[in-house]
Amino acid sequence: MTGKKRALEDGTSSRKAKKAKGSSGKSHEKYPGEDSFPVDSTVMAEEVDFPRGGGTNLTALEEKEIRAEAIKEVDKGLLSKPKVNRKKSKSQLELKPEGSKKEGLRIEHLNYKRMVPGMKILGQVVSVQPLALVVSLPNQLVAHVPITKITSQLSRLLESMDVRSDASGESDDDVVADNVPDLSELFHPGQYVRCVVTNAHPPGTTDLTGLARSRDEVVRASRRVELSLVPEEVNAGVRKSDLKDGYTMSAAVQSIEDHGYILDLGISGVSGFLSFRDAHKEGSDERFRIGCLIDIVVLRLSANGRTCNVTTDSKTLAATSVSEVSDVTSVLPGMLVQSLVTAVTANGLGLQILGFFDATADEYHQSRTQKTPKVGQRVKARILYNIPGTSPPRFSVTLSDHHLALGVKSAAVDLDGYSLVDAFPIGTTLDSVKVRHVEPEQGLLVEVQPTVDGFVHISQVSDEHTPTLSGTSSHWKIATLHKARVIGHHMFDGILQLSLRPSVFLQKFLQVGDIRVGEVIKGTVKSLTDSAVFVSISERLDGVIWPNHYADVPLKYPAKKFKVGASIKCRVLTVEPERNRVILTTKRTLLDTTQPILTSYEDAKIGAVTHGVIFAVSEKGLKVEFFNNVKATIPTREASETGAKLTDAFTPGKVTKVRIIAVRKDTRRIVASIRQATSAFSPAVTDVSSLSVGDTVQGAVVELQKANIILSLQPSEARAHLSFVTLANIRGTTVPELRTSLKPGTIIDSLVVTSVEEGFVVVGGKPGSLTKPKTSLSMDTVAIGQIVRGRVTGHGRSGTTVKLSARITGSFHPTDACDDYEVGNPFPAVGSVLQAVVIGIDESASHLTLSTRPSKISPDSANPPVDRELSCFEDLKMGDTIRGFIKSVSEHGLFVTIGRGIDARVQIRELFDEYIKDWKSRFVTNQLVKGRILSVDVDNKKVEMTFKSGDLARNQSKMITFNDLQEGQKVMGKVKRIEQYGLFIVIDGSKVTGLCHKSQLSDNKDADVTIALRTFREGDRVRAIILSLDSEKKQLSLGLKPSYFAGDEDIEVKDDQSLKGDGSSASEAEIEEENDPSHMSDQSTEENLEEATEDDGGDDQRGISIENQPEEPSVLSQKRQVPLKLEGFQWFSGDVISEDSGPGSCSEDETESRKKKRRRRKRKEIQQDLTADMHTKVPESSADFERLLLGSPNSSYLWIQYMSFYLQMSEIDKARAIGRRAVQTINFREEQERLNVWIALLNIENTYGSDTTMEAVFKDAARHNDSKTVHLRLAVIFEDSQRYEKAEEQYKRTCKKFGQSSKVWTLFAEHYLRRGQLEEARKLLPRSLQSLDKQKHIKTISKFAQMEYKLGDPERGRTIFEGIVDSHPKRWDLWSIYMDMEAKQEDIQHLRNIFGRVLAIKMTSHKAKSFFKKWLNLEHKIGDDEGAATVKQRAIEWTQRAAAAS
Repeated sequence: MTGKKRALEDGTSSRKAKKAKGSSGKSHEKYPGEDSFPVDSTVMAEEVDFPRGGGTNLTALEEKEIRAEAIKEVDKGLLSKPKVNRKKSKSQLELKPEGSKKEGLRIEHLNYKRMVPGMKILGQVVSVQPLALVVSLPNQLVAHVPITKITSQLSRLLESMDVRSDASGESDDDVVADNVPDLSELFHPGQYVRCVVTNAHPPGTTDLTGLARSRDEVVRASRRVELSLVPEEVNAGVRKSDLKDGYTMSAAVQSIEDHGYILDLGISGVSGFLSFRDAHKEGSDERFRIGCLIDIVVLRLSANGRTCNVTTDSKTLAATSVSEVSDVTSVLPGMLVQSLVTAVTANGLGLQILGFFDATADEYHQSRTQKTPKVGQRVKARILYNIPGTSPPRFSVTLSDHHLALGVKSAAVDLDGYSLVDAFPIGTTLDSVKVRHVEPEQGLLVEVQPTVDGFVHISQVSDEHTPTLSGTSSHWKIATLHKARVIGHHMFDGILQLSLRPSVFLQKFLQVGDIRVGEVIKGTVKSLTDSAVFVSISERLDGVIWPNHYADVPLKYPAKKFKVGASIKCRVLTVEPERNRVILTTKRTLLDTTQPILTSYEDAKIGAVTHGVIFAVSEKGLKVEFFNNVKATIPTREASETGAKLTDAFTPGKVTKVRIIAVRKDTRRIVASIRQATSAFSPAVTDVSSLSVGDTVQGAVVELQKANIILSLQPSEARAHLSFVTLANIRGTTVPELRTSLKPGTIIDSLVVTSVEEGFVVVGGKPGSLTKPKTSLSMDTVAIGQIVRGRVTGHGRSGTTVKLSARITGSFHPTDACDDYEVGNPFPAVGSVLQAVVIGIDESASHLTLSTRPSKISPDSANPPVDRELSCFEDLKMGDTIRGFIKSVSEHGLFVTIGRGIDARVQIRELFDEYIKDWKSRFVTNQLVKGRILSVDVDNKKVEMTFKSGDLARNQSKMITFNDLQEGQKVMGKVKRIEQYGLFIVIDGSKVTGLCHKSQLSDNKDADVTIALRTFREGDRVRAIILSLDSEKKQLSLGLKPSYFAGDEDIEVKDDQSLKGDGSSASEAEIEEENDPSHMSDQSTEENLEEATEDDGGDDQRGISIENQPEEPSVLSQKRQVPLKLEGFQWFSGDVISEDSGPGSCSEDETESRKKKRRRRKRKEIQQDLTADMHTKVPESSADFERLLLGSPNSSYLWIQYMSFYLQMSEIDKARAIGRRAVQTINFREEQERLNVWIALLNIENTYGSDTTMEAVFKDAARHNDSKTVHLRLAVIFEDSQRYEKAEEQYKRTCKKFGQSSKVWTLFAEHYLRRGQLEEARKLLPRSLQSLDKQKHIKTISKFAQMEYKLGDPERGRTIFEGIVDSHPKRWDLWSIYMDMEAKQEDIQHLRNIFGRVLAIKMTSHKAKSFFKKWLNLEHKIGDDEGAATVKQRAIEWTQRAAAAS
């Protein structure tokens, strides 16, 4: 059969088809009727393949089938086309000019092939996975949304969580930030979401983004399409002009403010605001989390166009429709629009929406409660998706009731009925379903009941293969009735997934939830892996058997028992519907057990005997697992009668029979016993309800165990445990002597019950002062003042906790423990039994507040308390001497608890009379301390305390208030804060703060006040005058102009402060604090040291003591720190702090004379701007460094100098902080500058830090810089500081991480060679060649050879080089290096041999010239004149030979 080209479809071309090669020119054989009628064959519509030469690839049978099909289609055209033409009358054509267009309307269904990136679509959440959402889409499709595609805010939270996890060095799942919500908190099944397609994978590909390997078919199917919910992508194209009242869209919560939420709309230049009132209008108090995605309705746009108010009311969302948009890109899925019906077909409707755009609604998305609308009727529709590739744009919409109401499809007419999942669970059999519509290649749409439809895929209509379906002639034609079974649900479309296959009706299990725990089932071995056996339970369900459940004993060869395809009998161990997993067991004991099967904690009964599997063995006991993840604990004493070691007697996986002896259903805890499950065991009395903690009992010895004595209490016969150690302490003997004296049947009396839990009774010794309570303790009968007994269980922040009975607990504060804190025991030992008096009752928590003070228990017989009881703040007075216990130690002092709910603060300055630097080491929590009360603030419940000795009058001085100040008054103060407009100054002796405007700094109107402001620092002492007071606003205006103090130069300032001068500069008003060396010149420092008042008595020769200020160590008295070594950088460029020398002896007259001279000099001296020489002098204070860094923030030199400044003052933490500031401030493009600072930080940690801090800084440095560089620099730091073991460890760590780097191996070898470890260095060469690429081998070998010349054995280096040049004779660079190494050995004869060998190799004249020149230079340096002449002669000969050869 000869191939023939297809005619052009439009028929406008008159060009004839080109004849095939070798054709005889005769016409081809024609089918009947081929010339008369056009053929609309689906076969001919496809492109015909024309092989070269005009042949065909079809077989004879295929040609025959095609011929028959073509004839059939031609016949169909002969019969049908005239009939169609007769139906169309002239009048119809005139009335409906567009009728042909509407009759040709094509209702397209969505499928995976039509889904392209960028397509916007409405979906409904099916399930919420840990890292993804599974979304149901129209036309029975599913997709997934990764957690990184929810909102941008959520993605940033996840990224910040990863950064914190990396910084802490933890890789486990416990590192979880508290502010990152789970997807289950943001979404719920049934929620509608607006999506955009980001990726569509071809069939068969696997994309596990956010989805774990799941057995759920829906989850597996959703991997094919990836969606995004990010508002920036979903709302892309929406214009600001469309944000009108009623416009619906999705938004993300960006932040939470005082009155509502700021929303990210994904639209540039505008954000949303949702008030708390509108957000929680429906009664929900739970607030939205940052990153949460919500659907909103726009209420109004603000006048400036930047903010729009929105609401999330569900009724408003469902009922609000959009009437117009400015552009097609503003049409979003989920919008409710008014539509006009333009066409009605059997497959759906044609509509016009928003007055312009065409849309279609297929048969799956039409209302089942309303009649089919007619042409011209207006209906409401909700947009599903935009149909891609259409021009003009077209949309697909839905008229379904549950879509219009944004609800979940229900089985009833109204949406308040049962959902489809509840009304028709998987496995439900439907006796009669009616075929409504037939998709020949897809399946059947059937009616289950008047408002519920189902879909039967073509693969589910029969067990036999069905290639196509027909609605008129097949067994499944329209209106036929069939029996079906529910196998799934399509949530979005609101239809059931059905099957008509007979084999499905025979299946017992269709979903995991159908399987009962403990049921014996038969399955088929599907596969056997190293980790499990997988068993096929039914066509749709699989089970798994873990290795510890293969058999009663471990199997060495599991493949012999589990053969693929073999039938196997199993028992269901656990069913996990949420994970769609069934766990089975094939242990023979569990399969054949006749004991009751325990499947829940509610079924557990005390005394029941059942089988369990041991899954954990420890010294404390065994862990046993029953069915359905029910677990129990077996204590050591109940594991066996012999008391053998548990790890020897029991192994995990062993099946054992146990008896349940205690159950706590509220805490889901079961205690079992193997010993009591034996047939020879006679059960003892386990009813211990008559016993309570504190009861005095006696018992007979029943059994002597390793550490305990088993007693039978009398008369209840209950079993109790008594420790050998406890009884030995009571009797004053040893445990071995006690063992020999005790025999079964021995009576032990005077015992006290200390614990009654889970059927076990523990007894101890009876304290002599305790008496048995008259009645058992109950919250109904307990009263204030009642004496109770209990056992100490622990110590917490609120005090000591005591267990009084099985349900009642108590606690007492350390100050309520005894009358004399020093003699008594405020913190009794855990496990001790004591008696106390009730002083408080909390019935809701079954908790009692207790006191063990003897004065409370026995008020008549007790001595007066040494430490009185404080019950309220009014009991305290200033000056009282109080003892208490340290509650906590903070950075600024101590907190001391002196009573129940009463804590006192002790500031650092109130701790010692003298200065103590390391004060924290002298205090620990719960330490007993003694002090005096400084102040009591009853209203704010604050107490100040001091440990200092001396008069408290210094703290009783009246504080200056705002009303005490007057206009024109001159005051002293400190600079509190510096702003661009002036200084805030706090006045001495008060809490009043005033503002000195920058215009009040200098008398010179032309002075630059901005520069003047820079000369001040926070904490500077200044003298100011009050210019004005505003009593209403409590505002104070101050002035610092020198003219205000023109007549005050001779006035002595009491606190040793003096003005800088009386000039006109703005810096004249700055006050110099004399005990701060950063403010002093060398001369003023010496003078001030001489001025130290005679009252000091020479006790402090290095600093100035200022009255009324806490004593601090002078910087001048600090020991100089050893500078750190930084490669290429000098830590300390000069002496920032001048050396201190002791003051010389001088008479009182000389001192007075010197003071007068200094004042006279200050009056005449012209003040200069302190910032003039800022860039020329060495920085002397932190302010100087800050000024320099403002101009050069990217200079690592300045930053490291700044760190050095603090290191000189032993301020290690501040130096670290400056380093951290530096790496955050330096521009990220300045990589070398940032690296320098990181290296400085590493040097600090190496010198002053610990291994932990070093490792933390190292990890940060490696993360922010080139990791290899940081690894190598750290090794050099260790090596320079002579920490060779650390250096070696770091080199090994670096080689392991960067084994592909030649530099790492060579530096490691150099480290060994410098330390003389030649063998270790040489072993690195073969190791490095195994890790490096082959192209780096020669380079690495050459480096090792050079190091042998320099640091090792030159002869070995010569041997290595000989091997290299022999294998690579034309590597001229290697020859040159070889020559250089030999030149350093000054062996001229060997060099001559090398030059002779290399020049014998063929090379270019240029290269030969360089070698001869090198040779000649070496002859001049280490050779002789004869050798130089020989070189010249050989050069001439080489040139002649080269010229002759050319």
